[in-house]
Amino acid sequence: MSRRLLLATRNPHKLREFTRLADPYAIDPLPDDVALPPEERDTFAANALDKARAAAAATGRPAIADDSGIEASALGGRPGVRSARYAGEHATDEQNLARLMSEAPAGSPLAYVCAVAYVDPERGVEQLFEERCTGTLADEARGERGFGYDPAFLPDDIAPGRTMAELADSEKDAISHRGRAVRALIAWLSR
Repeated sequence: MSRRLLLATRNPHKLREFTRLADPYAIDPLPDDVALPPEERDTFAANALDKARAAAAATGRPAIADDSGIEASALGGRPGVRSARYAGEHATDEQNLARLMSEAPAGSPLAYVCAVAYVDPERGVEQLFEERCTGTLADEARGERGFGYDPAFLPDDIAPGRTMAELADSEKDAISHRGRAVRALIAWLSR
């Protein structure tokens, strides 16, 4: 089996993160001419599977895709699958974060969720991996690392006080929802 995987994303942050996490597999970026379906499904898993299927069908290669986001208990699980568009269809990370922080109280429970889908069109194999990272909402955004909601996410798995955006890559990768899902994928591929 090839040690190369095609990642169905246009997000440069995710490309860098998957490249770190997927060792010993090499991650290839999505070719410019491959169209991805919109994330319109009701679950992270369904959105990830749609994207992986589209990339695999367009290229004939094994492809992986993720859909991930944040769920706030105080908001009934929102923004959920709408995390990237929470403040509007073309909202920036900063706008989405500002909306979350204006609607959910500091100290309230949060969970990052990541679904990773693997599709191998040649072998007819599809597999899903879904993982979580729990934490609480910080009272203010802090840190320069990470992206999305990281500056306000205080992970339960780290000593209190630091947001995901204040962690070194190795610390974040060890506990993050995406790190856990990619490790499950790599373990499954390596069996």
